[in-house]
Amino acid sequence: MSEIAITRRKSRQVQIGPLAMGGEAPIVIQSMLNSKTTDVEGSLLQIGRLAEAGCQLVRLAIPNANALPAFEEIKKRSPLPLVADIHFDYRLALGAMDGGADKIRINPGNIGARDKVRQVVEKAVACRIPIRIGVNSGSVEKEILQQEGGPTVRALVRSAMRNVDLCREFGAEDLVLSLKSSDVLRTIAAYQLAAEECDLPLHIGVTEAGTVKSGTIKSAVALGILLHQGIGDTLRVSLTGDVIEEVIAARHILKSLNLVEQGITLISCPTCGRTQVDLVNIAERVEAGLAHIRIPLTVAVMGCVVNGPGEAREADIGVACGRGSAVLIKRGQIVRKIAEDEIVQTLIDEVNNWPAE
Repeated sequence: MSEIAITRRKSRQVQIGPLAMGGEAPIVIQSMLNSKTTDVEGSLLQIGRLAEAGCQLVRLAIPNANALPAFEEIKKRSPLPLVADIHFDYRLALGAMDGGADKIRINPGNIGARDKVRQVVEKAVACRIPIRIGVNSGSVEKEILQQEGGPTVRALVRSAMRNVDLCREFGAEDLVLSLKSSDVLRTIAAYQLAAEECDLPLHIGVTEAGTVKSGTIKSAVALGILLHQGIGDTLRVSLTGDVIEEVIAARHILKSLNLVEQGITLISCPTCGRTQVDLVNIAERVEAGLAHIRIPLTVAVMGCVVNGPGEAREADIGVACGRGSAVLIKRGQIVRKIAEDEIVQTLIDEVNNWPAE
């Protein structure tokens, strides 16, 4: 564990069902289903997989009234709190709240007339349901786009704060804010400016980030910078792919900054001409075999004598490899020598039997 600690921005706290967000609460990992909401069993299966992977909050699209009965049934059986994602039709927001939504996500700018926004906000206030105001580059009001010369940083923040003011006018205080762009630098700057202008919890993310590989890199750059500055109360890594990859990426981003103390931190060397075992295969199998572990442990898989022994001693447990074998090191002490074909299973067994502290 690094001796350097991040000081998080002070934000208001809101309650989303049993889940606290903002304030002193841990940063929340969330994702969004890519199943059809009308597919109740398929959606519940996906929610279960997300929960197992470490997701804490799930958003579902409510594209039309046909999705509302299914949403209500999913909510009854879901192990995680649910966010109803609403666009264009204010009646869908009202119906989702009747169906038990723990939070709703709207962009007041596309809900319609003030009276429609008022009905949504007043019902949310009465039901104590938080509202996430979600502004994206593609949803900024035309008037602001013309004044700012496009979906600039200032345009995103102006749109967001205008909608915050509107919701507050109708009595809402339990608000969460997001200002997403597919551009990394614009995303960072927009959240930095919003963090200065309000104390609302911030949902951080890069919208439409891309496929698993490129989208994870873009998200890690943007979210890593923001989180290091103490900005962000919840995050989603938006990827074109299996939703489980979003949660895995989010957990790795948080762990890399010591913002979550859960699960394995794997240290492995990039290999070089000195490596005399199949280290790539070993490291990948160890990582996969320990993916279910939730206790915080650092595991080192090192390939040679240059940095291997030192890095392995710094870890909770690790191996330093030589020619066709390795030494097992636990809590800084050499335990025994093991053959190459025993390394993976030995580490998995040792971690599975690690004493709880």
